[in-house]
Amino acid sequence: MGWLAGVLILFFGLLASIALHELGHFSFAKLFGVRTPQFMVGFGPTLWSRHKGETEYGVKWIPLGGYIRMIGMLPPRKGDRPGEVRQISTGPWQGLIESARGAALEEVRPGDENRVFYAKKWWQKLIIMFAGPAMNLILAAIFFGILLMGIGTPTPQPVIGSVAKCAIPAGSKLTDCPQGYTPTPAASVGLQAGDRITSYDGRAITSYDQLQGLIRDSGGRTVAVTVQRDGKPVPLQVPVTRNQMYDLKDTDKVVNVGFLGITPLQERERQGPVAVAGYMGELTAHTAGALLRMPEKMVGVWQAAFGDEKRDPNGPIGVVGVSRLGGEIAASESPTVEKVAMFVALLGSLNLAVGMFNLIPLLPLDGGHMAGALLEGLKKGFARLFKRPDPGYVDVAKALPVTYVMAAVLIVMGGLLIYADLVNPIRFAG
Repeated sequence: MGWLAGVLILFFGLLASIALHELGHFSFAKLFGVRTPQFMVGFGPTLWSRHKGETEYGVKWIPLGGYIRMIGMLPPRKGDRPGEVRQISTGPWQGLIESARGAALEEVRPGDENRVFYAKKWWQKLIIMFAGPAMNLILAAIFFGILLMGIGTPTPQPVIGSVAKCAIPAGSKLTDCPQGYTPTPAASVGLQAGDRITSYDGRAITSYDQLQGLIRDSGGRTVAVTVQRDGKPVPLQVPVTRNQMYDLKDTDKVVNVGFLGITPLQERERQGPVAVAGYMGELTAHTAGALLRMPEKMVGVWQAAFGDEKRDPNGPIGVVGVSRLGGEIAASESPTVEKVAMFVALLGSLNLAVGMFNLIPLLPLDGGHMAGALLEGLKKGFARLFKRPDPGYVDVAKALPVTYVMAAVLIVMGGLLIYADLVNPIRFAG
């Protein structure tokens, strides 16, 4: 039951994120007077729908996306009958289907001439199309805010979590102490789990980072250490040794530094808005890099799906894999707060990825329509600057040949991810 609950939490969390993405488009389309006959979550045959006003709200059978239909997202072609425009929707999957059909015609009702999308001002079109990805980015910021400011992030404390029995060089495959081992400095002087280090080499300790730096710089010396144990100070003289450890700035480099033999206790500490902004910035840069390396990453997914390669835990994952990961998190033996934190982090990361993916400037993604709106704004700006006639709207449908290629690529990628998620899924490592 726990596994199923985790699957459903992430599955419906993803569906809710998709619905809110489309709500972003929908809200500004309504604000700017675009007629919007459909608001759907999913695609394919309709499972349930209800009309309210001029809009049909519903859920489709295939829950892998969502879309709203705005009248006149593509302008009419030469030779189209008066009052007809080509049909395409906001959702990438629905847009792919309609693009593959050649953008079927839909009727513009009397009085809707000024309610078609393509006739709106370029900045209105830009806002309408950006509102969907923006909603995902806002949701990501909310989830990361909950994670960092509400739940907190694991932070090492100047409190001993465990004491190593012996010194094992960095990169060694030994898991147990060899016969005749030399005890670590911490074990030799009787440091214990739960001891809070309050003073090291005459300096008051306020954080683990400070303590770690002092330990690494004191190799080969006997250092005065004071710990708080059972509410009482315990002074110790610790002969700090040297050991091979990974460099803090370059984790591929091994250096000889001072070694005590302790692992810090981790406690969750709540962060402030600045930390959330920094975290969001780092993940945004990481996600952008991952999108640029998507072709390379998909090669790895193919090798994992049809070969003996392991799935890259930082590689692409589909809705099936995400839901399955949610089940594994829920069924794990991690404390409840850790499970909640992982669900929140996953939903934040998914919204960030969905938002940034939709900003790619190719149809049928939102970024393709945004690129058309920006190009239209630039053309109109130059026309005003040089006092030339208004160039009119930009026909983004001219990019449909590229869209067909994009359609094939996305369909193959989506199918490959679903298959890989079933036969060689990314596993929860907690």
